[in-house]
Amino acid sequence: MTIGTYISELVPKQIRGRAFACEQAVGFTAVPVVAFLSYLLVPRTLFGLDGWRWVVLIGAHGALFVWWIRRALPESPRWLAQQGRLVEADRVMSELEAKVRSEYGRELPPPAPPAPVAPRGSFRDMWVPPYRSRTLMMTIFNIFQTVGFYGFANWVPTLLIKQGITITTSLMYSSVIALAAPIGPIIGLFIGDRFERKTVIVVMAAVNIVCGLWFSQASGAVLLVSLGVCLTLAGNIISYSYHAYQTELFPTSIRARAVGFVYSWSRFSAIFTAFLIAAVLKHFGTTGVFVFIAGAMLIVMLAIGLMGPRTKGLELEKISR
Repeated sequence: MTIGTYISELVPKQIRGRAFACEQAVGFTAVPVVAFLSYLLVPRTLFGLDGWRWVVLIGAHGALFVWWIRRALPESPRWLAQQGRLVEADRVMSELEAKVRSEYGRELPPPAPPAPVAPRGSFRDMWVPPYRSRTLMMTIFNIFQTVGFYGFANWVPTLLIKQGITITTSLMYSSVIALAAPIGPIIGLFIGDRFERKTVIVVMAAVNIVCGLWFSQASGAVLLVSLGVCLTLAGNIISYSYHAYQTELFPTSIRARAVGFVYSWSRFSAIFTAFLIAAVLKHFGTTGVFVFIAGAMLIVMLAIGLMGPRTKGLELEKISR
């Protein structure tokens, strides 16, 4: 939530999609790393500790790098201006422009006319037009995209076992499928600002439906892994797209609050998704799981396709009007 808000307020409109793709590519690199560590460590006990504990301990060390990196990050000029800290906002912008000018090797184009700074927002501002429909749209989206994303990503080994793969082999196949996790956002580095965010989300949700239903009927190892890779690519392309999209839809005065609210429904949905997937898998098998996921993805397509505004290449201030 905070990272998405921060990126959207800092990067230029013409590279906003690619900036989110880059951020997610770095983040999703952890997925194949963790999958590989799990494959190596989970079946073993080292120095008296179960392998899964080593996986958790290794991952926890990432917080140290985050603490070190964030010290050099500038504050969002948009947020500073909105808080009335205009001198600090101007200083940050001047430093950023000087750095870009140095790397660019020539003078920057003239800035756009200044937009009026809105007063501080409140929770009720999310429920006035045009933000009310956007809040409802992203709430619906976040509830149901979680089913599609985690319904597959968190259950890959179990779903493979249900398709006749052994436990050990399923972990190996899961590791191979996980290698595709950062590739989705890497693809976004090339397409992130070529197409509307809402169009990418709708198309990738359709790909998720097709590949998921096909996965439920497949049995060959190569086909299962290939479809698993396609599902991972589709899910992670949706991920970087909607993280960019939901931060674009609200003004600076309520951006972090609104994104936090709509995204919290994704976390709330995740609480129940695991139990729902487990129940569906028990009673209806792998086919039932992917029919369930397909239904959730269809709702995602309808919500974003019918209710979502266009945002590609537009200033945040223009989108928020």
